Amino acid sequence: MYRKKILSRYSIIVSMICMLCVGCTSPTGNIAEKEEKSLTKADNTHNTKYVFPFEDEKHEGTWLQWPHDYTYGKGFKDKLDPIWVEMTRGLTLGENVHIIVYNEKEKNRIENLLIQENIDIDKVDFYVYPTDDVWVRDNGPIFVYDKEDNLLMADWGFNGWGKKASYKKCSKIPESLSKALSIPLIDIHEVILEGGAVEFDGNGTCLSTRSAVVNKNRNPNLTEKEIEQYIETYYGVSNVIWLDGVAGQDITDFHIDGFAKFYDKSTILTMNEQDLIEWGVSEKDINTLLEAKDVNGNPYEYIYLPLSKHNVVLENGKDLGYKGSYANFYIGNKVVLVPNYNDENDENANAILQELYPNKEVIGIDVRDLYQYGGMIHCVTQQQPINKN
Repeated sequence: MYRKKILSRYSIIVSMICMLCVGCTSPTGNIAEKEEKSLTKADNTHNTKYVFPFEDEKHEGTWLQWPHDYTYGKGFKDKLDPIWVEMTRGLTLGENVHIIVYNEKEKNRIENLLIQENIDIDKVDFYVYPTDDVWVRDNGPIFVYDKEDNLLMADWGFNGWGKKASYKKCSKIPESLSKALSIPLIDIHEVILEGGAVEFDGNGTCLSTRSAVVNKNRNPNLTEKEIEQYIETYYGVSNVIWLDGVAGQDITDFHIDGFAKFYDKSTILTMNEQDLIEWGVSEKDINTLLEAKDVNGNPYEYIYLPLSKHNVVLENGKDLGYKGSYANFYIGNKVVLVPNYNDENDENANAILQELYPNKEVIGIDVRDLYQYGGMIHCVTQQQPINKN
């Protein structure tokens, strides 16, 4: 179950909390260093409503935070490098890949690794900033448009899933990137909201769990209605569907992107009722999810992905004791990156998604070594839409 998986992320962090860290350096590209620029802040007074593009819309690129050993100790990056290599390989088929690396030493190591793997390095650039972890979906910038179609960066607050994990380096990433890219920043630090806690249908509806957002460890001074106002303003929606979720069940307090995702404005991808129960979703939340209505009051249609058939077993034979979700996939311009688990249902899940995305290549990526630390593909990717102006 997701609860046990995510708790492993926390236990690793606690055990390695005393590891040394490295100071920040300037952001760099493939060859030349980029100039650090002054920060431009955008309107965050609720006077302007922004639009968050649907994940399936065309990207300029995808952001990744590359694993390193400075938080978890020696050997962590060696386990995860192959996953990041395969994500980069697939994504460069159709878009740029922007990689955040811990320091110059890591930049050089990763660049050499990608070259050795025959990956198109011309589609890759690097930004050197220290990070605590790899979960860019939760701590990284959220790219939105304003009413003039200008591209901006929304910088929501991030506090390590309710101060359960180290977060201070990661929380600085959006502001650093705003300066480096000269993209205006919308400072919304007064609201803690991880990217994995919200899903959108691209037509005015947001799906989320109260346990991960309306929670004293995130937003103790805000009511649900006040949080909704922020979501509606800065994500550009008018319909928020709340599941209760389960506070304290895992380090994320039950992120929605582990088990539900919009296929389009009228269809939700999730699991069948029995698999949702096994994932830890309550009967009440299952009913809310399967009876959800869009911004116009129309019921959604549903497509079901399986859980893995068996508990996830690592290459060394360790049984993690829980199954894997395929709902945490990521949609690129030319590819769909799908978490796989060396399981009988990998082929079934990949085939369902290939039928749904016939014009993209479905790439199954063995995420078992990432999954043991608490996440899958969607958790470690973040899309940057095209700049329309």
